[in-house]
Amino acid sequence: QVQLVESGGGLVQAGGSLRLSCAASGSIFRFNVMGWYRQAPGKQRDLVATITTGSSTNYADSVKGRFTISRDNAKNTVYLQMTSLKPVDTAVYYCFADLTVVTGPDLEVWGQGTLVTVSS
Repeated sequence: QVQLVESGGGLVQAGGSLRLSCAASGSIFRFNVMGWYRQAPGKQRDLVATITTGSSTNYADSVKGRFTISRDNAKNTVYLQMTSLKPVDTAVYYCFADLTVVTGPDLEVWGQGTLVTVSS
């Protein structure tokens, strides 16, 4: 029983910054991989960034140098700091976690999404 809740989305002007948060709740033993995906209208859901145990990160080419993913294990929270935002970044952003619950099994959990709109 794990839930992910995203927050921080909203309307931002081009060139601005925004930080998304994803808080996980439940009986979580360990986070294996957490990350962010996004989906614009009429397009497929694409990977934005991931972070693993040991804080190894991976980014889509379209956001490298502009977005930074981080985590706070004590708070069971992952963040996406977005800078130099562009209108093409407009999308619903989804938090993703591959984790191990205290009872042992691994789960893949998705948040409900938070909308980011970047105006030109």
